[in-house]
Amino acid sequence: MDLVIRDAYVIDGTGAPGRRADVAVDGGRIARIHPEHAPGPRPSGRRVLDADGLALSPGFIDMHAHSDLALLRDPDHSAKAAQGVTLEVLGQDGLSYAPADDRTLAEVRRAIAGWNGGGPEDRDVDFDWRTVGEYLDRLDHGFDGRGIAVNAAYLVPQGTVRMYAMGWEDRPPTAAELDRMRELVARGMAEGAVGMSSGLTYTPGMYADDAELTELCRVVARYGGYYCPHHRSYGAGALAAYEEMVRLTRNAGCALHLAHATMNFGVNEGRAPELLALLDAALDAGADISLDSYPYTPGCTTLVAMLPSWAGEGGPESVLARLADDAAAERIRHHLEVVGSDGCHGVPIEWDTIEISGVTVPGLAGYVGRTVAESARLRGESPWTTARRLLVEDRLGSTILQHVGHEENVRRIMRHRVHTGGSDGILQGDKPHPRAYGTFPRYLGTYVRELGILSLEECVAHLTSRPARRLRLADRGEIREGHRADLVLFDPATVGAGATYDRPRTLPTGIPHVLIDGRFVIEDGRRTQTLAGRAVRGPGRAA
Repeated sequence: MDLVIRDAYVIDGTGAPGRRADVAVDGGRIARIHPEHAPGPRPSGRRVLDADGLALSPGFIDMHAHSDLALLRDPDHSAKAAQGVTLEVLGQDGLSYAPADDRTLAEVRRAIAGWNGGGPEDRDVDFDWRTVGEYLDRLDHGFDGRGIAVNAAYLVPQGTVRMYAMGWEDRPPTAAELDRMRELVARGMAEGAVGMSSGLTYTPGMYADDAELTELCRVVARYGGYYCPHHRSYGAGALAAYEEMVRLTRNAGCALHLAHATMNFGVNEGRAPELLALLDAALDAGADISLDSYPYTPGCTTLVAMLPSWAGEGGPESVLARLADDAAAERIRHHLEVVGSDGCHGVPIEWDTIEISGVTVPGLAGYVGRTVAESARLRGESPWTTARRLLVEDRLGSTILQHVGHEENVRRIMRHRVHTGGSDGILQGDKPHPRAYGTFPRYLGTYVRELGILSLEECVAHLTSRPARRLRLADRGEIREGHRADLVLFDPATVGAGATYDRPRTLPTGIPHVLIDGRFVIEDGRRTQTLAGRAVRGPGRAA
């Protein structure tokens, strides 16, 4: 045996009670599990790791990650590796970098530079792919052919597909354009994507109606994938938006995974039970539904995402032109502050909840860590004047924390029977959301040990076997003989998120060892030079 992990408290990912056992790893897989007091000799190996006092679990699966470029830019990637994450799901919120032609790639790079970097002036990544398959191959190659820090799966981004097929126009597609979108989704699924994502408060994906989305979901369903929408509202229309996604996917015969499922803004305080009742009714009627959430109340996105959808038609340059025009800018302000724009989930914006977390132009760093309202007071101007100025000067690249969540909603949703964990971790910016570095240890430290919202075994199941089932990964997510040795050793008494809002890039405590395919990526609390991650592909075959 390559490795024997001796005397660990094994939490196998199924939700079953933990038990002490030796776990032997060989050839990148779990070769033998020898429970305490079992008859016969204990396993031996070339290396024996004493795990007394530590829990051993399957590697954590981040069901909602924004590491699409970080995995190609940063071989260390301790933001996720140190949390015990061994697999991330990329291509989220309907916007990513494949499939694309040269025009689309340039536009999407510009549109989501605030999420991932990769803007027009970014030379850190060689964008040498165009198809989903080529992007996954690029992940496999990683750094000098050695791979990437953690494993990664990919969702076909519906907004990018729409951009590719018909640009940034707010209209239904022609028959030929819809056929082209079907072809792009089918090819992406055939090349290894695990499903399709949407960002239905982000342009241009939000211009798609239910009929268009249903047709694309039917393609996804043929390949055994799932639909992962950031749906049309987490605010004033949240319940209706959830109902829409359930109805749409049932009509399409497609599995549904609800991205960063939550109920935000004042209109939804205390309303998580209504969402969960909706989901329970659909599940009891036979729907295939899962969801993910992060254990924090603020959200995180770009400042430009708050604007009404009509302001985004035509793409980033058209947005900047409208912001430069006083009449158009006044119309945007009215929608934001009075009507409640669809970009801000139908709720009039409260500038004192919008904290700038990152900028792309260094000279604008003074905005970071302050709300728009605070910066406006310092400048002696209205919040909209400040926001408009920042959007223009930062070329739409500013990221924000939006402080609009409710703790009781967060706790209720994380207890649900189809819940999984997702960080929604944006790694860009001077002061990113701490969820990027802290989601998984925060679940274990705060919500298991300190608050008792979940038992340790139940929480590990949320973070391991449940997402593995959604991704249809037969050999991951459980500590079982023959499964891949993607493993985490942590101390239940000390595990916790180090990241805070003031120090968001602080690494967690209490996670001394993380293995991918039986190779240490974190050893004795330090990142090794091992690049064991690869692209994890879907089946690539239509039913």
